[in-house]
Amino acid sequence: MKHIDQATDVRKGEALDTDRVAAYLRDVIPGLEGAMTVHQFPSGASNLTYLITVGERELVLRRPPFGTKPKSGHDMHREYTVLKALGPAYPYCPRPLAYTDDPDLMGCPFYVMERIPGIILRRDIPESLGLVAGDVTLLNQNLVKALFELHCVDYEGIGLGDFGKPQGYVERQVTGWSRRYRAAHTPDVPDAEEVMTWLGEKMPPDTDAPCIIHNDYKFDNVVLDPNNPLAIIGVLDWEMTTLGDPLMDLGGSLAYWVEANDPEEMLLIRSVPTNTDGSMTRRQLVDFYEQISGRSMAYYDFYYCFGLFKLAGIVQQIYYRFYHGQTKDERFKVMGGVTGILERAAKRVIEKSRL
Repeated sequence: MKHIDQATDVRKGEALDTDRVAAYLRDVIPGLEGAMTVHQFPSGASNLTYLITVGERELVLRRPPFGTKPKSGHDMHREYTVLKALGPAYPYCPRPLAYTDDPDLMGCPFYVMERIPGIILRRDIPESLGLVAGDVTLLNQNLVKALFELHCVDYEGIGLGDFGKPQGYVERQVTGWSRRYRAAHTPDVPDAEEVMTWLGEKMPPDTDAPCIIHNDYKFDNVVLDPNNPLAIIGVLDWEMTTLGDPLMDLGGSLAYWVEANDPEEMLLIRSVPTNTDGSMTRRQLVDFYEQISGRSMAYYDFYYCFGLFKLAGIVQQIYYRFYHGQTKDERFKVMGGVTGILERAAKRVIEKSRL
């Protein structure tokens, strides 16, 4: 179907050694027959994602980006472990098939999973899907519900009890992302010191109900059913998953949630269709999560501000690589400007906050 997310040609400098990869996959995944072809999913700015086709079977390969990377980022084994443990309890996970850290194959660890073919919404909802305002509202609610379902998983029961340290999670996130932002700072972006100071002063206490959090939950990381585009059938990109405060997860989602009446510069960097007629506002989204979860939203401003700041930090780490010539991906040239836009958005939250 035409709405199924499509892979394209592999970008220059990001090709795989197809012979070695094909030989490895045939050794570890039973039943692979036929010639192997490799394409690349063009979106995403962190881990690289490839579509591997062997005969009639479609697989997805994930590997770290070329060049230097954050010390704790792009952990392929961690991502593979999450999917393997979480799959039986959370039906939206892709099924992991193989992991290796053999440097002779690709020079880095990577893993392979089954592909979930479906619709992935990016900047705009295709008109041909025929979604009206009421459909968009229902889809927004389904997105929040799927996140809440993740937060309800018994992480100890599935063997992920030692996957993170919920106690002190918020404080570690604030100090950790402040450190990362300063380390990735370049002369052409804001220093964000005012935002970091405010976050350090306004931190909420530890949650009394820690859970598994995705940490990058947004429309273009979920897969919709091609036969019913209001239904979510997959959740992708588990590289930042850990145990922590679920409202930090929600705040990260809010950072991507650009409304139709937001400042023009926010609309310019919008990557998902949250300004569409029928979309919930950020406040409505938060109220809906509060309704289904029973959790207090007293620190809403903090979680949203931190989400914006963390996103600025992620963007700035990517821009740092481009600024210093560690990647030639032209998509990253404008990332410094995006960092500035997000920092200004965080400041606006601070200015209006009652915390």
